[in-house]
Amino acid sequence: MHARKPNSVVGALCPLCREPGSAPFDGFAAGRRRRGAAGPALLPRQEALPSRRITGTWRKDRRADISETVLTATPDARPRSTRLPRPARRRQLLGAAQKVFVAQGYHAAAMDEIAERAGVSKPVLYQHFPGKLELYLALLDESRDALADTVRTALGSTTDNKQRVAATFVAFFDFVSGAGEAFRLVFESDLSNEPAVRERLDSTMNQCAEMISRVIREDAGIRDDEAHLLGMGLVGMANVSARYWISSGRDIPKDAAEQLLSRLAWRGISGWPLTG
Repeated sequence: MHARKPNSVVGALCPLCREPGSAPFDGFAAGRRRRGAAGPALLPRQEALPSRRITGTWRKDRRADISETVLTATPDARPRSTRLPRPARRRQLLGAAQKVFVAQGYHAAAMDEIAERAGVSKPVLYQHFPGKLELYLALLDESRDALADTVRTALGSTTDNKQRVAATFVAFFDFVSGAGEAFRLVFESDLSNEPAVRERLDSTMNQCAEMISRVIREDAGIRDDEAHLLGMGLVGMANVSARYWISSGRDIPKDAAEQLLSRLAWRGISGWPLTG
């Protein structure tokens, strides 16, 4: 009984079953032989499409011997903030807006820049403030309330009138030298012709003058209008001198400047005798 001749295809595919001296199986050549010369020609291999370029830094993972791309953010891109409670988000937006308004003024400031500095999108910014003016007014309200609170605390810190005068100048110098330069929104606003801003600025000066004049009126026994004029004079003196001290480079130490001005003011106010 003779050995069975192996199947030609199996023999071609399996080296163990192939007959000695036979050539390896070529599937593509066999197909061409079956179709004949008139058969369709094989399509040329298409070139790979150029891949999109990704700007980044190439890093090689030594453990897996695999190359991977690490994308690098541009310097101008800022990470988006995480979700915050509404009061905290409002505080964050006001802080970013103050930096932009103080540095550039109202007219040059842009909501896009404020949103970018805060790390939020513009829609998020507009959810809290309908427009740039509303945002500016919110900041102005915060700053003028801070000034009024500082003056109120100074006047209530003592019952000695000489010390009250000194404390008033300290209050204004503290305000203008505070972090963030918020005083520029109150004393140096480039939007003072806007009615809503003008009303707030005038109201702040009047409020501070009224607190001072109330003490003068009670102790000196002068008319209300006279006491208010004196109070406004003290406010103007403290405001202008404190801002000049800042702009001139603070050559005089802060406490020395406060004492100089309070002595000058006290020499005038102390001329009215106490009535109490």
